[in-house]
Amino acid sequence: MTRTEHGSRGTLDNEGSARSSSPRDGRPRQSQQVRRERRSQFEPLAASWDPHAERREERREKKQKKTGVAGAIATYGWRVYALPILVVLTVLAFVDFGSAPLDNHQAAGGSQASEDGEPPEQLEPVVAEAPPGKIDLNIPSAVLPKGDPYTENGPNTFTVVRGSGPVVGTGGQLYRYTIEVENGIDLAKIGGEDAFARTVDGILGSEKSWTKPGKIRLQRVDTTTPKPDFRISLTTPGTARRPDVCNYTIQYEASCWNRDKERVYINLARWVRGAAAYGTELGLYRTYAINHEVGHVFRNPHRGCAAEGDLAPVMMQQSFGVSNDYVAQLNQADPGNKNAVKADGKTCKTNPWPWPFP
Repeated sequence: MTRTEHGSRGTLDNEGSARSSSPRDGRPRQSQQVRRERRSQFEPLAASWDPHAERREERREKKQKKTGVAGAIATYGWRVYALPILVVLTVLAFVDFGSAPLDNHQAAGGSQASEDGEPPEQLEPVVAEAPPGKIDLNIPSAVLPKGDPYTENGPNTFTVVRGSGPVVGTGGQLYRYTIEVENGIDLAKIGGEDAFARTVDGILGSEKSWTKPGKIRLQRVDTTTPKPDFRISLTTPGTARRPDVCNYTIQYEASCWNRDKERVYINLARWVRGAAAYGTELGLYRTYAINHEVGHVFRNPHRGCAAEGDLAPVMMQQSFGVSNDYVAQLNQADPGNKNAVKADGKTCKTNPWPWPFP
């Protein structure tokens, strides 16, 4: 079908001309022939006129003329929003890289000797009987007594002794602890790991220990229970001397409480040999060592001898002696310590208990 010039319909003959159909009244109408010219293959197609084309072209030109943010959005679309987000993420990635924690080797930089052979500065918050500081002391009562041999060095890894116990104490906050032994220790020298654990349990479970006032309760646990509040670890002196453990800037063997590691380090050298102030009373010294270091867990600071001839406070640094004159020398390494012991000539008697009186 094709459309005539006036809109009437007709049929095409073989030559391509339109033949009008007869009207209903039977009178023939003058045939109107529509000429159809063939386009050469080299001529362009003729575009039909669109009354809205000009308006669309005007709108297109206006869009193309947009500048600033609107122009950028029109040109780049969603990329305008994505670009600043990518910039922020890139900056955050660089900041995170710069503030990322060091790996174990880098973090232990403080535990490695410097080029001049001097020990590095203390990095961990540690409460030790020997405070950090580079001073030369002469305290005869702090020298490790002669005695049985012990394992000098270990790998600084520990094994939890199996076993748990009941809650001891009548009230107050409950602290759970594990008992651990550094790997590599010759257990025969201490009677076995179970013997060490029984000794610690007996000390902390005593009525004279930290539970007496009714403000603290204690319970020993092992790996079958949730994370403990602190650990009591028998440690070789080589490990205890590490700057990230107990430190060794004052050249006397010491135990310590390492707050960051939540670990009480009991120096094996002291556990086997004791201290000069206690003489041959090795059991009493071990009782003192446990009570003193666990006392730091409960935020008890060091103290000095209050009166001549009194029992020494358990928080006195009795591993180095019970004379204020000797212990005061230790505070030269930390002159700003508000709890520094004064060299006033007072000397106390050894005492291993927080609450020595019934």
